[in-house]
Amino acid sequence: MGAKLKMVGLLTMGALAGALTTIQFTAEARNSYGPLPLEEMQQLAAVFGMIKTDYVEPVDEKKLITDAISGMVAGLDPHSQYFDKKSYKEFREGTSGRFVGVGIEIGMEDGLVKIVSPIEGSPAFRAGLKSGDLITKIDDTAVKGLTLDEAIKRMRGEPGTKVLLTIFRKNENRTFPVTITREEIHVQSVKAKMVAPGYGWIRITQFQDRTVDDFARKLEELFKQDPQMKGLVLDLRNDPGGLLESAVAVAAAFLPSNAVVVSTNGQIPESKATFRATPDDYLRRGGSDPLKKLPAALKSVPMVVLVNEGSASASEIVAGALQDQKRATLMGAQTFGKGSVQTVRPLSADTALKITTARYYTPSGRSIQAKGIVPDVWLDETAEGNVFAALRTREADLDKHLTNGPEAQADAAREKAREEARLKLEEQLAKDKNSVKPLPEFGSTDDFQLAQALNQLQGKPVMVSKNMSERKAEANAH
Repeated sequence: MGAKLKMVGLLTMGALAGALTTIQFTAEARNSYGPLPLEEMQQLAAVFGMIKTDYVEPVDEKKLITDAISGMVAGLDPHSQYFDKKSYKEFREGTSGRFVGVGIEIGMEDGLVKIVSPIEGSPAFRAGLKSGDLITKIDDTAVKGLTLDEAIKRMRGEPGTKVLLTIFRKNENRTFPVTITREEIHVQSVKAKMVAPGYGWIRITQFQDRTVDDFARKLEELFKQDPQMKGLVLDLRNDPGGLLESAVAVAAAFLPSNAVVVSTNGQIPESKATFRATPDDYLRRGGSDPLKKLPAALKSVPMVVLVNEGSASASEIVAGALQDQKRATLMGAQTFGKGSVQTVRPLSADTALKITTARYYTPSGRSIQAKGIVPDVWLDETAEGNVFAALRTREADLDKHLTNGPEAQADAAREKAREEARLKLEEQLAKDKNSVKPLPEFGSTDDFQLAQALNQLQGKPVMVSKNMSERKAEANAH
């Protein structure tokens, strides 16, 4: 079990914490429902009464009801969820791109929290913390034994409060304490830079409230650096999703006006919709259009979209739209396969229900639920082949996932491949911890897949996947 946790730690390096989801918000809960099943409701009341009177120790009534609601929702699918006061607050922080903490993107390495990158301007950045630093203690608690989520929760808190981090800096071989005052952090979900003369790279880590504004600003900066842009790489690797409107806006930046981006279909009338490349479909709160000032060349500049098994939901909407509209070449690996939309319905000021209300479809009518978007050009993770790809869980592996027409309950071949890859990796790590290196940071000079995307744009040879036939079999499994 310990070895399995180590695998997860390696896989999360460089990834922002976030749920795989595409979100819509509604102002109020719907109250239209048919008559309740009397016999089953009587059974529920009877169980409630028995627990109250017969359980070994007293149980809080509110907790029983909350647990009953949570269990009912959790039985639907992997993405529906009941939010109590605490989880609703955390969820809203995740979609807003704002939270109170120290300001670092983190992963795990050998059971310790590894700083992937301090967020520019944050308390951690000002305190001099660096990429690669390891956090060994948070206040008086040793990090060894904590999960990534537990470590994140300990570093977050109220604005103005202090947290003591014990840092081990490997390249200096020293350990030192740093006291940091927590403050509200504004996460930029978009990164961009010129990666070669005439060629830009723009990465979206998650689709949040601020994503479209940040995205438009970064694109403007790229075109100011080189108005004669020859090619652009849109990097959606390990992007777990987020807000539907943000995804529609990002796709709209590259597509002709009014082109179909995505359609949705579900049981209720509101879930039957088509979203197009128009401000009416991506401006949730009105206001000015962030895309209005973008250069016209953006509609025609040659493009590559990078995706992998961690590209899910909203990022799959963008990838599917640009692929179907023949606007970009998709490169990488088959995506996660989350083709459902969750709607957040407030139940009170502090609680809400996140419930799956629709499936989404690409412009050509494809539902990618439990399958994913298949790239035009398959790429391995490194020049030597794949390291972690077979270990990554996809939608089809999740318990209670929505099926997409006739579908086998389990893909035995994929399960076997993942288990063999996990055992091989654990064996290598047991022999030599340095034998398996974490994948390089996306956008770095060592980023193999980005190098292949540039080759594609420049008309140079591309090193395609060495496991192409195996991956095509997986793509056709659903």
